[in-house]
Amino acid sequence: MSMVISSRFQRLAKEGGWVVAGQVATIVGSLALVRVLTEYLTPVQYGQLALGLTVAALVNQVVMGGIGSSISRFYSIAVEKKNAHQYLKDCFILMLYGTLAAIFIGLFILLGLQLAGYAKWIILAGTVLILSLLEAYSDALNRIQNAARHRAIAAIHGGAVPWVKIFFSLSAMFWLGRSSEVVVFGYVLSMLIVFVSQSFFIRKEILVKVCDSNEKISLIRNMTTYLWPFSIWGGFTWLQQVSDRWALNALVSTKDVGLYAVAFQLSYSPILLLGGVTTTFLAPILYQRSGDAENLDRNNYVHHLVWKVAGLGLLLTIAVFIITSLFHESIFSFFVGETYRKSSWMMPWMVLAAGVFVSGQMIGLKLQSELRSSMLIRPKVGCGILAIILNFVLVYFFHISGAIGALLLVALIYFVWIGVLGRNRL
Repeated sequence: MSMVISSRFQRLAKEGGWVVAGQVATIVGSLALVRVLTEYLTPVQYGQLALGLTVAALVNQVVMGGIGSSISRFYSIAVEKKNAHQYLKDCFILMLYGTLAAIFIGLFILLGLQLAGYAKWIILAGTVLILSLLEAYSDALNRIQNAARHRAIAAIHGGAVPWVKIFFSLSAMFWLGRSSEVVVFGYVLSMLIVFVSQSFFIRKEILVKVCDSNEKISLIRNMTTYLWPFSIWGGFTWLQQVSDRWALNALVSTKDVGLYAVAFQLSYSPILLLGGVTTTFLAPILYQRSGDAENLDRNNYVHHLVWKVAGLGLLLTIAVFIITSLFHESIFSFFVGETYRKSSWMMPWMVLAAGVFVSGQMIGLKLQSELRSSMLIRPKVGCGILAIILNFVLVYFFHISGAIGALLLVALIYFVWIGVLGRNRL
């Protein structure tokens, strides 16, 4: 028994090490990317880049996000039923449908820009649409590798993304000049390289090595049932994520969007990535533990573990909030160009909002493990609507401070709402 426990611990430690290494590489690379771009782009150009990337967020939240979550959740079920090859075929079909939907949405956006007299945004929006599809396919392949607990492959590819973006965005700016469109073009080249590499390893590590039973059972109906709530709340989540930038652009200035976006990437985004360390490590374990969510003991294990992780997340959030309150100016002086350093005061409040939100996401992971993702519709939609209202109202009265206040209020409400839903066992 002790040998089994020791072997299991060593495996978990090795997996955890790869997950942490990959996320550290991602975080450091993302911070380095911010540093590079703030040296080469003006706040107005950075604001344009931030607004343009909201198109990619739309595709991810409304179309591809649910597909990716379904891909993660059903891998363990497919392997238990020895049905992995059919599962991969089903994943491809779902991604194909998602691609068609994303193209339709993209064409609608481009037409809307043309009719509204914003033709100058069409090149940026079109390039971002291509980027969003490449990112979605890359994310899907990484989810499969992570679900298969091939942590090294997933960590290497995930950690490489920001560094490859730095190389190609700098190269593109060197040859084509400094602009938000050129940076996104560099991102597209980066994701194409990463996707090709991931495709090679999917074939090598999954298709070749996994053995199936003779009976092929399609999971696509169950996967679609699981993912549809994500698509329902996806639009509202997208509006929640981007309405702060668009409110600032409409009511203040594009320059303020750039300053806000830089603070967001140095404060909110790293906390989300750190939360991703936990989610990336725990999700496959929780999904395997839950199985088809029919066993009470397995569900109780998931319940207790998730609440412990959420509580620890809140404690760490408070600690990081205190640290960034004391040292935000020093942090910004190291990570961003001089023009952007006056926005450092936002850092501790964004950290607090992100930590509370991530803790809520941890509890939401419990509901997903129990195949109760539909319970997340109301809090996701409700907080999305609330965020839109608060962003425009508070930005109107308090400008950039209002955007910070809206971010924090929505995170607190989301955590409480998800906590109420997740307090009971299945």
